[in-house]
Amino acid sequence: MKSIVVVGSSNTDMVVQADHLPAPGETILGGTFFMTQGGKGANQSVAAARLNGQVAFIAKVGADVFGQQSVQLYKEEGIDTTYISVDANQPSGVALINVDDNGENCIAVAAGANAALHADDVRKAQTICEQASIILIQLEIPVETVNFVANLAEANNIKLVLNPAPARALSDDLLRKVSIITPNEKEAEMLTGIKISGIDSAKQAAQSLAAKGIETVIITMGSEGALLYENDLFEVVPSTKVKAVDTTAAGDVFNGALAVAISEGKNMKQAVQFANAAAAISVTRLGAQASAPKRQEVEASIVSNKIKA
Repeated sequence: MKSIVVVGSSNTDMVVQADHLPAPGETILGGTFFMTQGGKGANQSVAAARLNGQVAFIAKVGADVFGQQSVQLYKEEGIDTTYISVDANQPSGVALINVDDNGENCIAVAAGANAALHADDVRKAQTICEQASIILIQLEIPVETVNFVANLAEANNIKLVLNPAPARALSDDLLRKVSIITPNEKEAEMLTGIKISGIDSAKQAAQSLAAKGIETVIITMGSEGALLYENDLFEVVPSTKVKAVDTTAAGDVFNGALAVAISEGKNMKQAVQFANAAAAISVTRLGAQASAPKRQEVEASIVSNKIKA
């Protein structure tokens, strides 16, 4: 197993669970409140570490209690926090999350110190990046930093996994440096202009992304599983059927698990199966990082559901 470097965001999530999501101007009473660690970069780091990945996390937090608690918890998960820097001028990132009875959510994020994670911060960790087998990155940090990481990965022939979330337009120059891209349906639509309404349109979007120079495209489709496209071949990898309670970090758990599987030498279909199994477990639990499963849980799910590569 080789090391995984995650470059991304660290947030504190403040979650309210209620029977439905509020409409504009609506106030809902009676919801349950809890607070947990979040941020796409942190979620993916924790997910990978719980699955026995060797993880280093490059991030930025504020000089406040949220930042201090976050770093301490990452250490307890076994994550290398050497390259998490502290910004004295910015608060730690915060996300306000509403979750309904069906597990659907809406999220508002105040980026705080995440918006101040710059190329110079990554440059301080350049040695560990150059030694990694995989770099995993998302879009809750400045796109200039994402570009710097992509250039670093390309220059050192390191596999770069891009989870293009939250959805935004990206340059073709950036996309051609990506080894593996993992959009959901909305993110794939944003990147390609192709509205995804089923497998056929998802295949069109995957081909469009591959045409930009991306070696492997994985479009995650929730309960429908994931569409894998590489070497001009398509494969729909089904998901385990579960009752969703909270989908907040399903994509992050998928990406963390995918990185672990690839670092262990699994082929892409096996890696996606492993990631699907981990994500399915996560949606049956509340919270972001709190929902990430342990390795033995994922392996037990794969066995019990008779998943074969």
